[in-house]
Amino acid sequence: MFPMKWTAGLALACAAIMVPAAHAQQRPQQQQYSSEDDMFAALREAAKVNDVLRTSDLASRLGNYSIPSYIDYYRLKPRMKDLPEAEIRDFLRRYENTAIADRLRNDWLLELGKVRDWRTFDEQYPLFALDDDTQVKCYALMSRIDRGQNVAAEARSLLVSPKDYGEACPALVMRLAETRQFTDEEVWNQVRLAAEYNYPNLMRRLALATDAPENLVQLAYDKPAAVIAKSASGPRAVHEAFLIAVGRVARGNLEQAGAEVLGASSYLSPREVAIGWSMVAMQAAQKLQPDAVEYWKKTLPAPLSLDGYQWRVRSALRAGDWALVRSSIEAMPASLKDDSAWVYWLGRAYKAQGQREQADERFQSIAGLTSFYGQLALEELGQKITIPPRAAAPSEDDLAAMASNQGFRRAFRFFDLNMRFEGYREWNWQLRKMSERQLLAAAEFARRSNVLDRMVNTSDRTKTEVDFTQRFPSPHHDIMHPATRDLGLDKAWVYGLIRQESRFVQAARSHVGASGLMQLMPGTAKEVARKIGLLDFSQARINDVGTNILLGTNYLNMVLQSLDNSQPLATAAYNAGPGRPKAWRATLTRPVEGAIFAETIPFAETRGYVKNVMSNATYYAALFENAPQSLKARLGTITPKGYNGSSNGDAF
Repeated sequence: MFPMKWTAGLALACAAIMVPAAHAQQRPQQQQYSSEDDMFAALREAAKVNDVLRTSDLASRLGNYSIPSYIDYYRLKPRMKDLPEAEIRDFLRRYENTAIADRLRNDWLLELGKVRDWRTFDEQYPLFALDDDTQVKCYALMSRIDRGQNVAAEARSLLVSPKDYGEACPALVMRLAETRQFTDEEVWNQVRLAAEYNYPNLMRRLALATDAPENLVQLAYDKPAAVIAKSASGPRAVHEAFLIAVGRVARGNLEQAGAEVLGASSYLSPREVAIGWSMVAMQAAQKLQPDAVEYWKKTLPAPLSLDGYQWRVRSALRAGDWALVRSSIEAMPASLKDDSAWVYWLGRAYKAQGQREQADERFQSIAGLTSFYGQLALEELGQKITIPPRAAAPSEDDLAAMASNQGFRRAFRFFDLNMRFEGYREWNWQLRKMSERQLLAAAEFARRSNVLDRMVNTSDRTKTEVDFTQRFPSPHHDIMHPATRDLGLDKAWVYGLIRQESRFVQAARSHVGASGLMQLMPGTAKEVARKIGLLDFSQARINDVGTNILLGTNYLNMVLQSLDNSQPLATAAYNAGPGRPKAWRATLTRPVEGAIFAETIPFAETRGYVKNVMSNATYYAALFENAPQSLKARLGTITPKGYNGSSNGDAF
């Protein structure tokens, strides 16, 4: 047995030997990279996960890299919580008026808001050029509350989309409740909104600003049957928990949820009963149930979410109930009511009710928009869709100015690295204060540089001087023309789809793995190749332009034929899968015009996709045929499968 003194000394010696080893494990190994570009990509990824040691190591090895501002940014970002203010200010000074400086200011404002350093926050917030972060806006309102200002009206307009709330916006709701700028009703509105959008953690946090017993609201969300079984009899918090539980039940059983609202109506106020029906109506609407419109008629005077206001109109459109379409749009908050979709449908409601003058006023207000509803409004005024005169081409001096723009150069560098997010940020930053002539020049510069997605995006921003050859390009025509001709496929429609899918980025890859110009999924590409006898197909060829167009057009043609040659249905199928539009169509009880079908697609992404593709296709047809076009005719009528009855003329 070793003496105790000797054993202790041995332990200390071992510890002394092991400490440097432990420190060595913390240092990132000096991994070798094949190029500085690969090392830069590794630095970017390390910064995303806030790996302080790795970003410091990689940044130190990229001292002469071609984008120094991003090296410095990636070095600083993981240390934002503990970064000395002097370092942040030095970065902002060195890279003043650049996109990455504005990005760092955004990061800093979030940290300042978290620690409630309102003095520095209020100094920096007016300098945040993009001001596009909802959390920063929530912190700004909190700062104003602490200065004694009433911000309730601005908060109501801001607090509408729980997915953007983060840490700041729930804290804002708490402060609004503490200072009595929000009533109990408004706080409960926020709790129900979080439940409607499936954010249970946010819901639970917001409930802390109410007088609800601990875990009651969470129980209503997780175990709605248990809460409903206890009845709605009790104080306000019990009523609210019951309503949240009804919303949860409605997701699986509309009839049961409706029965629960009826059964509890003697315990609830008329407003609470209307809220209960809105919970049922929302689920019925998104499931495209024919009785959704009857549920919506019971929802006045319930406060609705932005989605709720819109789905009430969509249900009314499907039912052909123009009176409800009108009253529902008129009840919308201004932020929605002014959207071109609801301006158009309000005009249609006026027209259906014989108020032609009021209808035309609405149509004229949006007919100048080069978009889905702008086109439809133009047709309601008796005109067809044409291509406006092409603006004068930018001069060579204009183009030279774009070529020397350092922000554009950084953007191209990022595009070469396949870092499109950073490239878009740099490109769009340069566009913020450009005149229309400069925008056209920037778009033309992008065309000559073969960056077609930036050409389209930039040219789309002009309002009076337009060039539709920039907005609606048709590259690879030598491949596309025979591919569509041999299939008897509408070339304008295919180009319209590609414009929406990939913006002509050949190497585009979606978050779900779709690739190439026509964004083909690997399994789809393989199956289509088999069906058309493309024996030498391999996944390595999916981004090849010829192969991608060949497979994409054949797949689109297969989908079109399976859906009665309806372009709106086939477009929806291309985005959401063939089974879904068939299911949506199966819920129809009568024929509806294509625009109504498009507007009532349950998936937001697919809804926007179909409208954009069909709008694009109409402009492409006008370009290709040099003749006026009708979007309404292209949309056609969507009829229930096997429908033999006569259509209701009032629906059109």
